[in-house]
Amino acid sequence: MKQEEIILLLTDTCGRLKSNLICEVIHKDYEGWKEEDMVLSGIIDDEGYFTTENGSTYSSEFKPYLRSMTNMSEEEKDEYDRLVMCNASWVVDDWLITNHFDFRGLIPMGLALEAKEGMYD
Repeated sequence: MKQEEIILLLTDTCGRLKSNLICEVIHKDYEGWKEEDMVLSGIIDDEGYFTTENGSTYSSEFKPYLRSMTNMSEEEKDEYDRLVMCNASWVVDDWLITNHFDFRGLIPMGLALEAKEGMYD
């Protein structure tokens, strides 16, 4: 993954922290993975390495599950159009993030996965 793609993915993902984002995570160099280890706290640096609170570092690849903009329901399209016409861009961005839409085009770039129907219901 290119540095620009990592930065774009991290920028998008960090903005979604409050929205219960679902991701697929692949830890490339961690053996002995146990079920109780499936949730780790830590940070991902600008090179894509994940460091846990205890200082262990793993090479991780993650892809968020997002909804394509083309998969908006008619009701969502109406709400989106209303927000675009009446509000500041941050209000629109917040709505897109809350509803898990891929407004940065990460899915076609291969940086995100298409959310399965009902995943975020």
